Amino acid sequence: MSPSPAGSWLVRRLLLGVVQSAAVLVLVFLLTEALPGDAAVALAGDSPDPERIARLREAMGLDHPPVERFLDRLGGLLRGDLGHSLVTGRPVGDYLADGLGTTLLLAALVLLPLVPLAVWLGMLAARREGGPLDRLISSTTLAVYAAPEFALGVLLVTVLALHLGWLPPTAVGGIGADPAVLVLPVLVLLARPVCSISRLVRAGMIEALARPYVRQARRYGVPEWRVQWLHALPNSLAPAAQQLARTCDWLLCGVVVVESLFVLPGLGSVLLDAVAARDVPVVQGLAVVFALLAVVLNLAADLVARRFAPRSEVTA
Repeated sequence: MSPSPAGSWLVRRLLLGVVQSAAVLVLVFLLTEALPGDAAVALAGDSPDPERIARLREAMGLDHPPVERFLDRLGGLLRGDLGHSLVTGRPVGDYLADGLGTTLLLAALVLLPLVPLAVWLGMLAARREGGPLDRLISSTTLAVYAAPEFALGVLLVTVLALHLGWLPPTAVGGIGADPAVLVLPVLVLLARPVCSISRLVRAGMIEALARPYVRQARRYGVPEWRVQWLHALPNSLAPAAQQLARTCDWLLCGVVVVESLFVLPGLGSVLLDAVAARDVPVVQGLAVVFALLAVVLNLAADLVARRFAPRSEVTA
C-alpha cells in the first residue's frame, strides 16, 4: 500500500529539516573557524603570553585538527550532548536553560496577537478599498515594514522610553523586576510581520470579495459579516499563511537583534556573548537549537498553509 500524498510530503519535509540542520552545523563550524582568534586568546587577556595560550589551547582541545574537532562535535550532538563551554566549563545545556525561557516568552508574546491583528487590519483595509482608511493602513504598513528592526527599536526607545517615560528602555534590572520591559521588544518584533501579513490578507480579501460565489451569496441575502468571515476570508489566507512560514524564520533572527538591543537575557544575548568569546561549543549548540526551532516552526506554518491552499497547489 503506497503512502498518501500528505504522508509523503511530511516525510520529505522532515528529511529536508534534517538536511537543513546538518548544513547549519557545518556552516557554523566553518564560520567559527574563520573567526580571528579563539577562546584561548580571549581568556588570555589583553597581554597574552604565547606559552599560556598554547597550554589553554591544549587543555581545550583546540590544538587538534579542525576535521577531528568537527567529527568529535558531531558525535556529541548525535548522542544528545551539546558539549561544555570552553570559557566557563558549564554545560551548553545550562546556557540553553538560562535563555530559552525568555526567548520563548518573547516569541509567544509576538505570535499570539500576530495573526488576529494582521487579519483585522487586512480585512479593515479591504472592506474600504481605495478609501481614506485603506490608504492610511496601506501607507503606514508599507512605511513600518521598510524600517529595520534596529532602527525601529531605537525610535521607540527614544520616543516612548526617553522622551515620554512611559516604558523602561532596557531590561537591565531583569524581567521579573518589571514585566513592562517586554513591551518595546514585542512591539519591535511584531511590527514588520503584522505589516507584511496584513497586506497579503488585504490583497487576498479584495480578490475573494470579487469572486462570483461572494456576489451570489450577497444576492441571496447572506449577512455581510458571514460573507466576509465565512466565505471570503478562508479563501484569501493561503498567501498570508505561507508568509507566516517566512515570518517564523525572520522571528528567530530578529530575536537575536532585539534581545541585544534591549539587554534581554535570552538565547540571542547568550549567542552574541559566546561569539564574542569565541566559545565554539556554545555557539554551535545554540545554532543547532535555533536551526531545529526554525525547522519545527516552518513545518507547522507549512501545515497551516496547506490547510488554506487550493487542492491543486496542495497535491502538486
